[in-house]
Amino acid sequence: MNGTHATVTIDIVLDRQNTREILCALLHAILFHRLFGTIRPQTFEVLDVTMPGVADPTMEQLVEEKVETFWKGLENVALKRGEIAVTLSKKDQRKAWLGITTYEEEVAWEQWIINAEIRQPKSEKERQQFNQNLAATLSKSLRVMLSHTSSEQGRSAVPPITNSDVSPFPLKISVRVGGAELG
Repeated sequence: MNGTHATVTIDIVLDRQNTREILCALLHAILFHRLFGTIRPQTFEVLDVTMPGVADPTMEQLVEEKVETFWKGLENVALKRGEIAVTLSKKDQRKAWLGITTYEEEVAWEQWIINAEIRQPKSEKERQQFNQNLAATLSKSLRVMLSHTSSEQGRSAVPPITNSDVSPFPLKISVRVGGAELG
């Protein structure tokens, strides 16, 4: 956790075959735990791990777009690694010059960072071991999500919810590959 908001990091090594599916599932799982409006749940089965998700067309489109941006960004770099960050913010009223006027400022209250690297198994035996490790990493990621969101720190980070929108807080998903933010 940094000085202003909680940061939860998930490190994962993927192969080309499962990258899109797993990143979509991870983003959906984060959103499932951090969208506070009325949502329809859905599940994703990835390598025999059941991941929760959100059945909302706007969120599904956002997730698909960001994963596709990540995927296309990897085509242009030698090191096949990058990050996808989900930042949740609240709107605070700030006083402007001499306190005469006010303005709204978005202040992050939590950030989830998925550090992803793509490697390719070379043999069938290596692929089996790779998939077992990947499934274990997905399960561990779910445990991290659950323990953070159910912890005192995770619950106390959530600002007051003032509306029933699917996402009552400003939500931003950013993609970085090769040190540059994409899309």
